[in-house]
Amino acid sequence: MHDFSRRGLFKATAAAGAGAVVVPGITAVEAPVASAASAEAKSGKCPPAQLTGRIVRPESPDYTAARLGWDQLFSHYPLVIVFAQNTQDVVNALTWARQHDVALRVRSGRHSLEGWSNVDNGLVIDISELKSVHIDTGLRIARVGAGLNQLEAVTALARKNLAVTTGTEGSVGLAGATLGGGFGFLTRWLGMACDSLVGAEIVVPSGDECAEVIEVDQRNHSDLLWALRGAGNGNFGIITSLTYKVTPLNSVAYVQAMWNGIADLPGIFDAWQRTAPVADNRLGTQLEIHRNQILLFAVLAEGTPAQARQMLAPVLSIGSPNVTEQTGNWGDIYAAFQVPIQSEPANWKFFSQFTRKPFPSAAIEVITSYMSDAPTDDSNFFTQAFGGAVRRSPRGGTAFPHRDALFYSEPGAGWGTRGTQPGVCDPLTPQAQAWIAEFSQALRPYVDGAYVNVPNIGMQDWETAYWGSNFDRLREIKAQYDPYNVFQYEQSIPPATRRNGR
Repeated sequence: MHDFSRRGLFKATAAAGAGAVVVPGITAVEAPVASAASAEAKSGKCPPAQLTGRIVRPESPDYTAARLGWDQLFSHYPLVIVFAQNTQDVVNALTWARQHDVALRVRSGRHSLEGWSNVDNGLVIDISELKSVHIDTGLRIARVGAGLNQLEAVTALARKNLAVTTGTEGSVGLAGATLGGGFGFLTRWLGMACDSLVGAEIVVPSGDECAEVIEVDQRNHSDLLWALRGAGNGNFGIITSLTYKVTPLNSVAYVQAMWNGIADLPGIFDAWQRTAPVADNRLGTQLEIHRNQILLFAVLAEGTPAQARQMLAPVLSIGSPNVTEQTGNWGDIYAAFQVPIQSEPANWKFFSQFTRKPFPSAAIEVITSYMSDAPTDDSNFFTQAFGGAVRRSPRGGTAFPHRDALFYSEPGAGWGTRGTQPGVCDPLTPQAQAWIAEFSQALRPYVDGAYVNVPNIGMQDWETAYWGSNFDRLREIKAQYDPYNVFQYEQSIPPATRRNGR
């Protein structure tokens, strides 16, 4: 069961309580770091900062490997990359950038799909080495370093038969996925990833040129917690740890079905979209369409393959799919369907969208037509069923607005071979980019909204597409925590007003 493609197979301490454990192999999280010059920071002045941590500059032998992202369609040359080893390294880096008036970006899993976690001639603050896990099994709370990727988080929790919603691709950074909303196979059962986020440690600007560490939860800076749940990527500060409410999960049933060709697509898609969003909440499904095959993936939490196949019967009864199934620990199942990054195409382009009413036959015909003419075998139309727990907001609410969607979908084009010299013109690039632009435009009558973790470059009204009516409130919170707009990129949230300090 290792024939997945990139989108299908996809590829500090919490409050002490009984049963608290530190997962072996990952260092325990440090206690929150207080700024050494807290009083000075609040006054707007602080001592000259020095960069600390693992520093990589253009003359460093590992500079090329350090600067490259997952999507090699984008290639940037930062002035310096700081791989933070602890929270104080992040404080120092943010202060240094402000004191030297240097543009900065924050990076973890390197999966920014428009390359916005990197910057030419600026500072990249990389938090991917802040790896820690502390699990309180009694309180069902996990506090983790913001450098964990999704595979590391899933497997660490699964050792204790616990789970939280994550995306499907293990190499994606946990923090980035969560802060944009976050969805995957457990979404209909547990809600969005951000719904389980109950706290965070974050480094924010302070005064005219400083930085400070604050703890965010329902009692402290609850407005910022709300904003981080769906709009936290690169907008308000630098997350160094995340605290989740986790859920017991002993086992899952995993089912994969494959149809050769796409002749059965109209019936398969219609049956899926009318049943998957209203199925048992424990069932999470994803449909992936390629130019030469259709793939269905399903995970049933605390269920059996027989139960899963019964729930999937309306889809599996169409045509003659090849169906395989597994049962086991969620961490083992999740790890088994990951695809090594080196086996994936170098270049990717996506367009995100949500759907609130089933696609009519005309929309399904659009998908069939464009997938028949896809530029590569890796190009696909991916869709994820919503419904279930997605419709319920957690205590305190979230900035994620798309809770009434039936499903999320994205056409995606993948092409090219990975190497150490990205940015060299690939002859397929114009064709792939034109294909996805035309495909997404053809679907416009049937979709709305967009997903901030899969940004739609060039989209008008992207602010409301990502966050709906929440955008004005997000601007007010931005003005409170980042009034000078230190954290900015092409589609970042601007502050509502400029203020002197916070």
